[in-house]
Amino acid sequence: MLHSQNIESHTLSVLVDNEPGVLARVVGLFSGRGYNIDSLTVSETEHQKHLSRITVVTTGTPRIIEQIKSQLGRLIPVRSVIDLTVMGPPLERELALIKVAGRGENRVEALRLADAFRATVIDATVEHFVFEITGRSNKIGQFIELMVPLGLVEVARTGVASIMRGKEAT
Repeated sequence: MLHSQNIESHTLSVLVDNEPGVLARVVGLFSGRGYNIDSLTVSETEHQKHLSRITVVTTGTPRIIEQIKSQLGRLIPVRSVIDLTVMGPPLERELALIKVAGRGENRVEALRLADAFRATVIDATVEHFVFEITGRSNKIGQFIELMVPLGLVEVARTGVASIMRGKEAT
């Protein structure tokens, strides 16, 4: 049984060969062992070397986090597993597209809040807006919560992109 005070959130950077089935194997490791994925992003980062970076935000006890890192490191297409959380606070950003439908005061308030959160209107009609917002996940979460009473319709989020601070590569 897990105790909430022992649960930690970690951001893992997993460098893998960019080949078919790699993402399925990584996700399968999590699902097969009952580990949770809070956020998952993947993209090719080094085209000539055919390498992709998978960024996984997961939670668990310190023992479970160590198990996850160890098991990821044993997968064949995995080149490296870096726990960005233990390297110092990583730089983390996320992008979200947020659709809000509203008229009158709700419309004015949604625009005011979007300005305060530095969200950009990327589509608009007299009945709706689509906002684009980037930032830390908690900032995006706060913005979404504020949009609910103003007519939140739909949200699409990219997941966390993360990189270690400093001059070294991860």
